[in-house]
Amino acid sequence: MKFYKRFSVWLFIAVIAVIVTACSNNASNDKNGSSVGEKTTENNENKENIQDKEKIVNVGVTDTFRSVNPLLQDGTEVVKYATSLVFLPLVELNQDLEFEGQLASSITTEDNKNFIIKLKDNITWSDGQPITSKDVLYTFLCWASPEIGSTGMSIEKIAGTGEDGYVEPGAKEISGVIALDEKTVQITTKFEMALYSFQNIFGRYILILPEHILGDIPMDDLLTHEWFNAPSVVSGPYFIKDFDLNHYVHFEANENYYLGAPKIKKLNFNVVTASQLLTGLRSGEIDLVQQTMGAILQEDYDTIRELENITVFDGTPITNQSIFINTERIPEIKVRQALLYGIDRQTIFQDILKGKGEVVDGFLASAGPFYDESLTPTEYDPDKAADLLDEAAAEGWDRTTQYTFYVNSGDTTFVQIASFIAAQLAEIGINLQVNTVDISTLLSVAGNGEFDIMAVQYTYAPVDPYTDISWLLSKGGWTRYDRKEVSEALAKTQITSDVEEIKKQYLIVDTYVQQEVPMISAYIISALGAKNNRLQNAVPDVYGTFLNVHEWDIAN
Repeated sequence: MKFYKRFSVWLFIAVIAVIVTACSNNASNDKNGSSVGEKTTENNENKENIQDKEKIVNVGVTDTFRSVNPLLQDGTEVVKYATSLVFLPLVELNQDLEFEGQLASSITTEDNKNFIIKLKDNITWSDGQPITSKDVLYTFLCWASPEIGSTGMSIEKIAGTGEDGYVEPGAKEISGVIALDEKTVQITTKFEMALYSFQNIFGRYILILPEHILGDIPMDDLLTHEWFNAPSVVSGPYFIKDFDLNHYVHFEANENYYLGAPKIKKLNFNVVTASQLLTGLRSGEIDLVQQTMGAILQEDYDTIRELENITVFDGTPITNQSIFINTERIPEIKVRQALLYGIDRQTIFQDILKGKGEVVDGFLASAGPFYDESLTPTEYDPDKAADLLDEAAAEGWDRTTQYTFYVNSGDTTFVQIASFIAAQLAEIGINLQVNTVDISTLLSVAGNGEFDIMAVQYTYAPVDPYTDISWLLSKGGWTRYDRKEVSEALAKTQITSDVEEIKKQYLIVDTYVQQEVPMISAYIISALGAKNNRLQNAVPDVYGTFLNVHEWDIAN
């Protein structure tokens, strides 16, 4: 019989938290004077009076910005929202998980291959020029241009692009993207694609650019062109006025926004540490924390709920604290299974999340339409984990192997949990070296496959899990995982609108993930959002927070 030390996750994390807190900064400053730190009551009152007069709103975020160029979308929420406040997408998800038109009045298809995009009639750029099909064609061409060399956004799925998603150098069009008239675009895909996937990939993440402003700039200059640092013509509610990618992005209202001039004239995204969110909310220096951009520490939830100047919002429980395994560097299935059996997820969930959220296996959360509750989460079983490692060692696995475990330094709560996980796995014979890095470094390491294990909060769009899962569970994705049955099941989700059939196929996918463990869901988060009571008409949630940002206001 094997014996294992048992100890409280909170006791372990409390010790780590002291170290982390002692090393964190006490303040984060930006040039508008938005700082988080110790202030006198008088200074705070003066600051709030100035903010009321100028209608300034500060949003606290805990990840840095890789870029503010919309052609460098990296999948992070901070970049997504920072850029889409300036350049609108075709559609966006609202709080009810429905696609809501931004530039598009509708996106339809009759055959899941030819998609018709109808642009709204009343949309204009900030300089008064109408937004037309030319802008859509130009933007898609930018993404497919080898001179720009952008990756992602699944452009390779569009007819007229190569397997790498690029057109020929110097091309002036994509054959699969054509204008039917000034306000109508048809996009043809190489194979069948569900409407929800098309809307999520191309509708939400490709931000439409002004062809009449950028069209004469050489393609190979666009990624580094200074115009994107302070765009002079925008479609969204705000202009970018100033930024420091490690500290802030400052926005100024677009008075010609087609839905009406924003009431908040200055909006700031300020980068702070997770521990500073509580301080900033309490002092009034942070007005809003949105669940996917600002990771409030779990231990601060109760305190924030009690703040008289703050209203809190429990986010839709769909954000997955995912642990991805590079299956090329850990090819032994039994070792990966031991990782799953060796982590006490229920204790972490109860002690840290206080039961807010859920524990699942695979990718899907119960809030989504394709979740199947018949897949029972794997229970913590260190004896089983140790037996699996014994079997792996007998088959040639080297017990002395040390694995790198990369964690997002901006997610302070999980940094602490990662140390607890490493300690638990050490007891069964798995040696992890925890490396905490900023989100940009983490994504770079993930993309290059320079990790054994990595963890990051990942929000799989409940209405479109296919987009992320089909990439992540592939040779080119983070897991480097390849399974024919998984690929076939995912493909079948794209050729039917029958929810029960789609659920059946995703159950196949999640079952293989549970059995072969290319990733582990540590837990699903019902993250906390918060706003200052002086801020009106704002409701932070996982989706839809900024759809009505032009209607936000400051209470008199």
